[in-house]
Amino acid sequence: MPRRESFTYTVQARCTPAEAVALLADPQRQADLHPLIVRVRRIRTRPGARASYAITDRLTVGPLRLPLTYRADVLVADPDEVVTVARQRPATTVRNHTRLRAEPDGVLRIEVEIVLTAPAPLFGYAFAQARAAHLALASRLGAALDQRPPST
Repeated sequence: MPRRESFTYTVQARCTPAEAVALLADPQRQADLHPLIVRVRRIRTRPGARASYAITDRLTVGPLRLPLTYRADVLVADPDEVVTVARQRPATTVRNHTRLRAEPDGVLRIEVEIVLTAPAPLFGYAFAQARAAHLALASRLGAALDQRPPST
């Protein structure tokens, strides 16, 4: 029986929505920010997706460091929303729904909801890893976007 749970976080950055979407919709550009990613490569785009990637993470299980490759599809990459879905066997899915909102003071508010679904025996480990990795990414995201050169 699969289990499902979600978590959310919010990041603020001084950048345009286009700059945020360019980073958030491209896992290749996130590799330096995401603590688990060791490799990202573009693959043939799945029907209905805007882009597809094979991503390899390095997971730690006790004294072992194991590579795990999964497919991630960018479904939506609009000025106010980015949606990605990552799928890995067996039956594990991570859906990332990001909403972007410009604040009156020039700050971009980035609200992220992560929903993880996995088989019950794997769920605890998978959820803990996903949550830790995405919160670490969140802690780096605002600074990374603030440092990007302004769009021309």
